[in-house]
Amino acid sequence: MKLYGVVGWKNAGKTGLMERLVTEITGRGFTVSTVKHAHHRFDVDHPGKDSHRHRVAGATEVLLASRNRFALMHELRDEDEPSLDALLSKLAPVDLVLIEGYKRDAHPKVEAHRSVTGNPLIAPDDPTVRAVASDTALDLDRPVFDLDDTKAIADFILSETGL
Repeated sequence: MKLYGVVGWKNAGKTGLMERLVTEITGRGFTVSTVKHAHHRFDVDHPGKDSHRHRVAGATEVLLASRNRFALMHELRDEDEPSLDALLSKLAPVDLVLIEGYKRDAHPKVEAHRSVTGNPLIAPDDPTVRAVASDTALDLDRPVFDLDDTKAIADFILSETGL
């Protein structure tokens, strides 16, 4: 599986870019999976649901399945957060895994940047950021794409990964 990341600070447009890239790249006939890192507590389960009741009762893993999809929830309890590599090993093979977040990991990335946030660029200090997708012109030592030019960004990622 080929890996490519989308990084950036809060409100930089990462999720929107990820969504557009998945649509664009799968539309070209490639299979794509995604990994999203969350810095905050999150839950895909809700109190009162059977699967939530199983977890609260102490189950380490709960697999919820239907004819349309399945979801495996693993409670870490007192375990360390798994590494990106450990999580990737759980995915079924696809052509490309797009990773949102994990900005400190070593895979190649494109940085999403919106000038209105006032946040500094990650790219100048991080050689794993291979390009920047921005809403403003930037003078950098690597490619800069318009944040909304999904086709060009997808072309770049596919070229970089050899797909």
